[in-house]
Amino acid sequence: MARFVKLATMSDLPAGSGREFEFEGRIFALFNVDGIVSAIDGNCPHQGGPLADGEIEGCTVICPWHGWRFDFRTGASPLGAKVKHPVYAVKIENDDILVEVP
Repeated sequence: MARFVKLATMSDLPAGSGREFEFEGRIFALFNVDGIVSAIDGNCPHQGGPLADGEIEGCTVICPWHGWRFDFRTGASPLGAKVKHPVYAVKIENDDILVEVP
């Protein structure tokens, strides 16, 4: 059953940044763009690259290993619907970033 868990605080994730967080062996990439925090599976589906280390262009992260792109709000990729990446709901409570984990 999915539940919301605290992965970070807003001070851990400065505006315009992405950062990797781990929970129960699962890697999450969190992004703070324009004051909106988004969470996506942290491993690129191509070869497991660390998405949190990728370059941010608008609401897109570019995998640092091979350049695969994902909209971190929706998981969509310009590579097509078959490459959609998992995203997770986020809630901010006080300074805490809560992510809905499976």
